[in-house]
Amino acid sequence: MAGILILGGRSDIGDEIATRLAPGNDVVLAARGEHGMEDLVHALSTTAASVHVIDFDACNQTEHRQVFERARALAGDINVAVVAFGILGDQTRAEQDEAHAYDIAVVDYAAQVSMLTVLASQMCSGYIVAFSSIAGWRARRANYVYGSTKAGLDAFCQGLADRLHAGPLALLTARPGFVIGSMTKGMKPAPLSVTPADVAMAVVDAMDKSVIDAHGQGTDAVQDSVRLPRLRSRTLWIPSSLRILAWIMRCVPRPLWRHMPR
Repeated sequence: MAGILILGGRSDIGDEIATRLAPGNDVVLAARGEHGMEDLVHALSTTAASVHVIDFDACNQTEHRQVFERARALAGDINVAVVAFGILGDQTRAEQDEAHAYDIAVVDYAAQVSMLTVLASQMCSGYIVAFSSIAGWRARRANYVYGSTKAGLDAFCQGLADRLHAGPLALLTARPGFVIGSMTKGMKPAPLSVTPADVAMAVVDAMDKSVIDAHGQGTDAVQDSVRLPRLRSRTLWIPSSLRILAWIMRCVPRPLWRHMPR
């Protein structure tokens, strides 16, 4: 069995990843409060070895390490940790309300850097999953506050991936396009939009399942890095054709770019 930690247990993408990785494994859902989690816990319990819900406030940085330690106490060695929390925020409000702009920066960048640092220092092997975005590839006038946090997070993840290079712990950085889900409800989908299920499938498919299975065979198997294969950190464009659009975006002249929609 493997230990699966979803940080942001109410996120659409996190839930989809948990569903795909749950069979036979121990799952920990970390979310702010346990309310509204009953249906997901019940669904995961039909295939998972165990399902636990723990309280997690992403903005309370002082408890990030304790949250991980609690998850490890419940599920054993954490072999997959998914940093799936975040907010889109309101760009128009953030332009006038510095407190709201600050909140977006804390949740979507600072808190993620903190949690990723904890995971990279505490996990022995397996996969860490982080979520960048096409919004961070080139900041747009229409959502530059959110986009700037993703740009910063993307840079952090590139450095972290280099730090973990060729070791038994790898970082998967997902760069999806517009995700049609609860966070973007009511918004017009952009070209190359994807669903949470699409993103989850791409992330899980990028994992070496045999490695995850081996991690669940006992503490000795996890701690003996000599017997564990070296994993490859990767950046995932979702869908893969988004990579082409991203490079085109780099070439758009600034006078035209400043008028681009979200």
